[in-house]
Order: sequence, then C-alpha cells, then structure tokens
Amino acid sequence: MDYFVDSFAKAVQMLVSFDPELYGIIFLSLKVSISAVLIASVIAIPLGIAISLGKFLGKSLLISVINTFMGIPPVVVGLVVYILLSNKIGLFSSLRLLFTATAMVIAQVLLALPIVTGLTVIAVRTVDSHIRKTAVSLGATRLQLLLLVVREARYSIGAAIITGLGRLMAEVGAVMMVGGNIRYKTRVMTSAIALQKSMGEFQEALALGIVLLLIYFLINVGLDYFRGAGEAAR
Repeated sequence: MDYFVDSFAKAVQMLVSFDPELYGIIFLSLKVSISAVLIASVIAIPLGIAISLGKFLGKSLLISVINTFMGIPPVVVGLVVYILLSNKIGLFSSLRLLFTATAMVIAQVLLALPIVTGLTVIAVRTVDSHIRKTAVSLGATRLQLLLLVVREARYSIGAAIITGLGRLMAEVGAVMMVGGNIRYKTRVMTSAIALQKSMGEFQEALALGIVLLLIYFLINVGLDYFRGAGEAAR
C-alpha cells in the first residue's frame, strides 16, 4: 500500500514542480487527442445525423458495421496507418508523416470516427418521436426539422465527443506504432508509461498513470455534465 501512496505523492510532486518535460508530454497528449476528436467530429456528427434520419437500403447493416468499428483494436488502426505512411511500401510515403504528431492525429481520427458516429446515431434516435411529429404537423420544413432534432440531441452529441476524447486519451497502441515514442516529439502520456515500465521504473510509470487518471477524471466530469444537462433538458 505504501508503494501506491508514494507513487501518488510522486505524481503530485511531478505536477507541482512544473517539470517542462512532463508538461510537454501532457500538452502533446491533449493536443493530439483533442485535434483528432474535433476533426473526427466534423465528419462523424453530420454522418451520424444523416444515417439516423435517413431512409435507405442497408441502413441496419451500415449501423452494425459502425458499431463493429467502435471496438476496433487501436493496434490494428495503427498498423493500417503505418503501412499507408511507410517509407517503403506506403501509399502516402511521399508525405513523410511517419513518426510525427500528425501521423498520431491521423490514427486517432480513424479511431474516433466510428465512436462519435455511432453515438451520434443513438443520440438522434433517442429524440422523442412526438417532437418530430409535432414539428411536421406545424409545417416545419426539412431543414427546420433537422435543426430541431440536432438541438434536442445536442447534449447527447456533446457526450459522444467527450466519450471519443476519453477513448483517445487512454489508447497507446496506435500512437506508439505510428509515432515511435520519440522524446520531445511524439511521446504522450500512455507511451511514456509504457517506456517507464519497460525500463523497470514502475513507480515513475505509476505516477504518470495517476496523472493520466486525473486528466481522465476531468474528462468524465465533462461527460457527466453533458449527461446531466441532457436529462434536465428533457
């Protein structure tokens, strides 16, 4: 038990000491994951709304595919992006993005896309059907109906974005595969923890884990806010 107490104390010490390397790792982690979830959301939210409201052949199959990709292992996504960016066989090798923060963002965008899309589909589906029917009966246009549905689902859509961010902050496989865990360049919280563990520095790894847990706690506070606001709005 003392080991965990000492690790927590070390985590606090690392934070209050304002160690530039630690804060560089934290800020890069946030920068990569936030950039990725925002880019993914720009694509995923309109796509999720269109799928949920649309009527087309194969809709159920498409939703099943999206739900399947929501659980795709990060290492698989990392491998695909690595192959695409590889200097030897990659389709986009000329861009020379492998082992850069940009490659990490690309991998995380692919991870977040199905999560935000799938949760947006669910968010729009849960909007009370009576609201739609009432709007149509009052003569609402398709655009007005769309805006109404999005407004009613806005808190659930916000929760979808926060959920996607939480998943990205916690993953390690994809970012290590395409980023390479390069000090001061592509090292993020999860890859730093993996490095410390491989070096046998378990207390330092645990301290970093506690810092990551604190960040994840703040993400969940945001998620709870959106959930609570959504329930209060109903």
